[in-house]
Amino acid sequence: MRELAERPDEVPAVFAERFNSGDAAALAAVYEDGAVLVERPGAPVTGADLLAANGRLQDLGVPISVRPRHVYRNGDLALLVVDWVIDGTGRDGVPVHVEGTATDVARRGPDNRWRYVIDNPFGPGAG
Repeated sequence: MRELAERPDEVPAVFAERFNSGDAAALAAVYEDGAVLVERPGAPVTGADLLAANGRLQDLGVPISVRPRHVYRNGDLALLVVDWVIDGTGRDGVPVHVEGTATDVARRGPDNRWRYVIDNPFGPGAG
């Protein structure tokens, strides 16, 4: 499995690989301690709730694909705009299609690796 990102533009690909692995602990490492995930509009979650929200999507058994649109960096912070889609047939045989354009914030940590601080998968619509 790929190491954590050395550059902010790598964070989405690392996220996707770890999401698609089904390994919840590997996916959790893509987030800083205390990171926020905007699960749905007006519903930011952190800690165990963040892990559970990602786990529900991973449990569908459908891979995510990502396409970074913009990465704006200022020192140890970066704003990422990323198109993503989860599309396929779930483990239960039901078709799954979820997509969005994320507006995310990543930060370089003391280990020089980049992690999500804010993960807003549905962008402005999930604020």
